[in-house]
Amino acid sequence: MKQSGKNTSAGLGRTTWVFSAGFAPSQSTGREPEFTSRNTLCLLNTGDTPACVSLMVYHEDSDPVGAYEIRVEPRRVKHQRINGLIEPEAVPLDVPLGLVLEPDVPVVAQLYYLDSRNGELTVSHLNPAPLD
Repeated sequence: MKQSGKNTSAGLGRTTWVFSAGFAPSQSTGREPEFTSRNTLCLLNTGDTPACVSLMVYHEDSDPVGAYEIRVEPRRVKHQRINGLIEPEAVPLDVPLGLVLEPDVPVVAQLYYLDSRNGELTVSHLNPAPLD
């Protein structure tokens, strides 16, 4: 396999990511875990060192919660279900949420949404809010 000519030791991506439109439904239809309604944070670390991603969860009617820490090994991808975050406290279901990620090395991030309520399937990829 041919490597690209770019030096990826620092990794692609950035060190701040903001997602303003998260929501994890509590209801699902279909086989578990494949069709469990969820938000999944997709993280890509193209660099040569592990990434420690610090994640804050924001709510519309309470203070932010965090920091949650997610480790992404070098040159790997990690998919983290938001409903699977427990420490420092479980992320509540059925409420809007926003996410701010601050990894210690550049990563690429995307938020994936799967909603299987009412026997129908909705899937979307949420892009981060643009930063200056």
